[in-house]
Amino acid sequence: MIPASSIRSVVDLEVGSVVAEASFSLTRDSLVHYAGASGDFNPIHYRDDVAQSVGLSGVLAHGMLTMGLAVQPVVDWAGDPARVVDYQVRFTRPVFVDATVGAVVMVVAKVGALDVEASVARIDLTVTFNGATVLGKAQARVNLA
Repeated sequence: MIPASSIRSVVDLEVGSVVAEASFSLTRDSLVHYAGASGDFNPIHYRDDVAQSVGLSGVLAHGMLTMGLAVQPVVDWAGDPARVVDYQVRFTRPVFVDATVGAVVMVVAKVGALDVEASVARIDLTVTFNGATVLGKAQARVNLA
């Protein structure tokens, strides 16, 4: 991994290098806290019976919670949230949060492309739960000027 403190400019980076990794544990309590903060009280995020009644196997994490967690290692690496000038994902699979064991979301952030003139690095995120990708085309653009 390339620590942010060693990055002076975009030329210090190399495409394919891992810049950050993290894992995030989610519990049903995490979902309740997020629901309170976001105002998203859809019961598929806290009631198994409701989730199953709409064809899900159980309670799932909020997509925006997963998206927010996934970019956090990039923010930490960049050292300033204002450096993240763009962030986009596609939601590909849900993160089911078991009532007993919870869930663990894994994030690996790699340099995907470099724009030396603009001093911007595209950071590609691999975000997985139980070995399956849950966010597709997850990319953050980081200004390193």
